[in-house]
Amino acid sequence: MSEVADGNADLTTLRTIADYQFGAGAGTALFPPTETDSLEITRTSSGRPRQVHADAGRIVSFGTDGRFTLGLEGGRRLDAALEHPAYRVVVDDESEPFVREEKNVFAKFVLEAGPEIRPGDEVLVVHERGELLAVGRAELDAAAIADFDTGMAVNVREGAPAER
Repeated sequence: MSEVADGNADLTTLRTIADYQFGAGAGTALFPPTETDSLEITRTSSGRPRQVHADAGRIVSFGTDGRFTLGLEGGRRLDAALEHPAYRVVVDDESEPFVREEKNVFAKFVLEAGPEIRPGDEVLVVHERGELLAVGRAELDAAAIADFDTGMAVNVREGAPAER
């Protein structure tokens, strides 16, 4: 079941959830009021929102736990809206091609991690020059990412293809 978002009630609720999950302003960044008519919300058979898509791709999926999982388009929107280093895991040239191919990020290759990151949080994987490489789920908190020399830091869900 799919529909174009026609009312503000669903988007207002989704914006509130995004603000809670990622911080103030994230809801407006993910679901701008100027796009209200063009966002597509797919729903479960019970009518609960499942995914939100824009013309550029999937913004988020809405989990049964009440939290969002980011699509690459959602990552792009948050990357533009959130101050660095919020919800970001920063890697260098060595990791870039692997992350783009949706390989996981290991702690020993992380240069920086947003201090608020907890295990299970949705994060942006960015290159040290600032370019979004992927979105995924943090497996460790920010302190552990910084301290550990082994272990998976981010389970990458979707990588951004290299621009040519």
